[in-house]
Amino acid sequence: MGKIFDIEQVFTLIPQILKYLPVTLELTAVAMTIGIIFGLILAVIRVNRVPVLSQIAAAFVSLIRGTPVLVQLYITYFGIPILLRYINQINGTDYSVNGIPNIVFAFVALGFNQSAFTSETFRAAILSVEKGQIEAAKSLGMTGSQVLHRVIMPQAFQVALLPLGNSLISLIKGTSLAFSCAVVEMTAGGKILVGRTARYFEMYLALAIIYWIITIIIEQAVKLISRRIDIPEEAPEPGKA
Repeated sequence: MGKIFDIEQVFTLIPQILKYLPVTLELTAVAMTIGIIFGLILAVIRVNRVPVLSQIAAAFVSLIRGTPVLVQLYITYFGIPILLRYINQINGTDYSVNGIPNIVFAFVALGFNQSAFTSETFRAAILSVEKGQIEAAKSLGMTGSQVLHRVIMPQAFQVALLPLGNSLISLIKGTSLAFSCAVVEMTAGGKILVGRTARYFEMYLALAIIYWIITIIIEQAVKLISRRIDIPEEAPEPGKA
C-alpha cells in the first residue's frame, strides 16, 4: 500500500512546476501593463465626464466587474475567431485566427479584466487629490495636461500604489485560469506533470507554496516602494528656517 501523503513528492514537483513560471510571469506582466494603461484612460474619461465615452466606460467597467474572469476568458477564446469570420464575410478578407498564439487570447481577457478594476483604483485616487491644489495649478497658468502630469498623477499614484499591489497579487493567481485558452502556465503544467503519479494533493500543495511565496515577494516589494516614495519631510530644527 502506497503512502497516503508523500511530502517528498511536494518538493520534487516544485522545481518541475517552476519551469512554467516564465509563462505565468509573462501573462501577469502583459495583462498588468494593459490594465494600467487602459484603466488609466477609463479613469480619466470618467473623472472628466466625457460625453458618451464616460457612459461607455462605466458600462464596460460594470460588465467586466460583474462577470467571472473564467467566462471572459472563454468569450475571448471563442469570440475572437467568430468576430474574424464575421469580418471576413463582410469585407471579403481572409483574416485567420490560426496564426494567433493562444496566449494572446489570455492577454486580451486578463488585460481587459484588470483594466476594469485598476480604473476604479485610479478614479478613486484621482478624486482624492484636493481640488484646491488643482485650482492653484490652473491659476499659475498650467494647462489641463500639465496639471494632470505634475499635480494629480504624482499624488494619485501614491494613493493607488497599495491597491495596485493587491490587484497584481489577484492577477498572479488569476493567471491559473489561462488553461481555458489552452495556455500551459504553472497550474496547467502541474496537472500535466501529476498525470504520471496521480498525486494531485501533493501537486496542488506544491502550487500553493509557489503562489504563496510569489505573493509574499510582491507584498514586500510594494511596501518597499511605498516607503521610498512616501518619505515625510523632516521637521526643521529649532532656530532654522
